[in-house]
Amino acid sequence: MEFNWDSLDTWTVVIGGLSAVAAAMPGCFLVLRRMSMMGDAISHAILPGIAMAFLLTHTRITAIMFIGAACAGLLTAAFTQCISKYGKVDRGAAMGIVFTTLFAIGLILIRQSAKHVELDPGCVLYGSLEYSVIDVVQIGALEVPRAVISIGSVMCINVLFIVLLYKELAASSFDPSLANTLGFNSGLIHYLLMMVVAVTTVAAFESLGSIIVIAMLIVPPATAFLLTKNLAHMLVLSAVVGLLSAFLGHLGAMAIPPVFGLEATVSSGMMAVAAGALFFSAWLFSPSQGLFLRLGERREHAGRPLPPTAGEGS
Repeated sequence: MEFNWDSLDTWTVVIGGLSAVAAAMPGCFLVLRRMSMMGDAISHAILPGIAMAFLLTHTRITAIMFIGAACAGLLTAAFTQCISKYGKVDRGAAMGIVFTTLFAIGLILIRQSAKHVELDPGCVLYGSLEYSVIDVVQIGALEVPRAVISIGSVMCINVLFIVLLYKELAASSFDPSLANTLGFNSGLIHYLLMMVVAVTTVAAFESLGSIIVIAMLIVPPATAFLLTKNLAHMLVLSAVVGLLSAFLGHLGAMAIPPVFGLEATVSSGMMAVAAGALFFSAWLFSPSQGLFLRLGERREHAGRPLPPTAGEGS
C-alpha cells in the first residue's frame, strides 16, 4: 500500500512524539513509586482546574490553563494523601475517591464553560491530534503548529526538571526514608513531580486527550522497566518507546482500517494501541525477564535431576 506522506503527517508525528516523550519521562518515576494510578487520577482531576480557568477568564490562554491544571493536580495529590493518611483508606482507594469526584465536577463545569467559550468535552477526553496541526504560528519563513511550541516547551522543562533533580527524584522514588536522611525533602519532591505531571497532561490534552495521555504516562515507562533496571537507561528507553508509539500509531491509523474496508481512524488512539503492542513485545521477548526467557528457565530447571535426599544411597 502506498501513502502520500506530507507535511501534515510529519507534524502529526512530531506533536504525538513530543507529547509522548514529555509524558513518559515523569511517568518513569510514577512507575518506580508504584503510583501509576496517580497519573490516571491527575489526568482526570485536572478537568475542574481547566474548566474553572475558562469560567473565570473566558479565554484559552495556555498559561492560565497550566495554572489551573497545576493547582488541580496539587489538590489531587494533597487530597489523596490526606484521605489515605487520616481516613485510614488504602492509597488506591483514596485515588479512586478523589479523581472520580473531581472528574465528575470537571465534566459539569466543562458543560457550563462550553456555553461561554469554545470548549468541546470530546476534545478534552479524546484529543484532536489531526486538527492541531492546522493551528499554526509563523516563525520566520516556517509555519509551525502551536501545539509543537507548547508541548515542546513542556518537554524541555520536564527534561530540565529531571536533570536538575535527578538524585533527589531517584532517592525519593526508591527509598523516601533514606532520601529524608540524606537531606532531601521527599514530600516536596513528590508534590513537584505531581505538578509536573499535571502541567504535562494539560499541555498534551488538546492533542491527545486526557485518556490517551494516561497511556503515554504509563505504558512507555512500564515497557522500559521490562528492558532495563538502570534509571538513566529507563528514561531514555521510555522516550524512544514514546516516539515509536507516535510514528507507528499514525502509520497504523492510516494503514490498518483500509485493510478491513474502513476509513482511517484517529492517530491518538492508535498511538495507545502501538504503545500497548510494544509493551506486549517487551513482555514476551525481554532479555532479562521476558515470558519466553522465564519459560525456558522453567523448562531447563524441570529437566534437571532432583538432588539426593538425606540418607539416599547409603
